[in-house]
Amino acid sequence: MIGLLKRDLTLAIRAGGGFGLSLAFFLIFATLVPLGVGPQTTILSDIAPGILWLGALLACLLSLDRIFQLDWEDGTLDLIATSPVPLEGLAAMKAFAHWITTGLPLVLVSPVLALLLNLPEGGFLWLIASLGLGTPALSAIGTFGAALTVGIKRGGLLLSLLVLPLYVPTLIFGALCVLRGAQGQDALTPLLLVGGITLGSLAILPFAAAAALRVNLR
Repeated sequence: MIGLLKRDLTLAIRAGGGFGLSLAFFLIFATLVPLGVGPQTTILSDIAPGILWLGALLACLLSLDRIFQLDWEDGTLDLIATSPVPLEGLAAMKAFAHWITTGLPLVLVSPVLALLLNLPEGGFLWLIASLGLGTPALSAIGTFGAALTVGIKRGGLLLSLLVLPLYVPTLIFGALCVLRGAQGQDALTPLLLVGGITLGSLAILPFAAAAALRVNLR
């Protein structure tokens, strides 16, 4: 299992499709918003929580089609399916590798972009906490969607249509957590909801992804 994780991390870093592309998109997205909205700091402060969370969500979405597709094309997925490694463990490691190369860098760079969007100081800690708790759910949900569409040529659009509705609860509660923290209100409740969604996703979706892989590999 650790070998699979190291392999996925190495491939993601060398190819640049995970770490580089998603991080660059997040930076560009957050940089263009002030240019489109204008220099009004009040407006930027109000929309910063939603913009930062939406940017992180879309950045995670970019690299989902690479989770299983490369292994499918070169036959590695068939070899793993016939090995003693359970497909549930494979799905979990794929989600973990996607989070390390995509979600974690977004969490680390988010405070810098929050300054750019004039997020109030009270929201910084809640932004990091909500993204830290919420992005693993995005990776787990994305891995499930990738398992459903593996083997489908040009399945990126279908993958997006399947995954985006499942991302909505995490987006709503994550942005609400940052907004309440920025306004000095109670932000713990939406943060706990984000954590609950993540725990549920990590507990259920590896098994769902493994079931989808078994169907697609028949």
